[in-house]
Amino acid sequence: MKSIVLVVSLVFCMAFCAALSFAQAQSTPSTTPATTKDPVATSLRGMLPRSQSNTVGALEAMPADKYSYKPTPDQMSFAHLAAHIAEANNFFCAKVADVPAPKVDEVKDTETKDQLVAAVKASYAFCNEALGKMDDSKLGDTVELFGGRKLPRAAAALSLAGGWADHYAAAAMYLRLNGILPPSAQPKK
Repeated sequence: MKSIVLVVSLVFCMAFCAALSFAQAQSTPSTTPATTKDPVATSLRGMLPRSQSNTVGALEAMPADKYSYKPTPDQMSFAHLAAHIAEANNFFCAKVADVPAPKVDEVKDTETKDQLVAAVKASYAFCNEALGKMDDSKLGDTVELFGGRKLPRAAAALSLAGGWADHYAAAAMYLRLNGILPPSAQPKK
């Protein structure tokens, strides 16, 4: 039970930091944001473009011959990370928005870079569509997550936001370990 509380707390902290960053980027010091009708759904929709841009940019930046790269033997390969991102996006966006997950073939880490990038792009397109239908009215509903555990839909929303941050951070670390500057560290143009 302590580990569940710790994970939920960690995800909440990551989601809060991401939402705060988004809010700061969207408002200027001289404006006070108006009350938002669906603050969670609105925040997720606002965070999605940056997550998509950075994550897809990271996947595109990694050379195809480095997709088998693992920082240590116990860590997943970059290709496995890409497959995991596609599956996580499809799963969590469906749960959060209360829509059916897309019917897609299982994404495997043995697929080519182009196939993996396409799968991740498709998962973000699905998230965009799903989150466009989301409102906050169902956040208290119970959904099945993490091996059959029953949790509030809000936990899926926090996991989605935290996952976006976690997945990009992992991809950025893999890039840096291969001497490649991640998209968010690139000089502004």
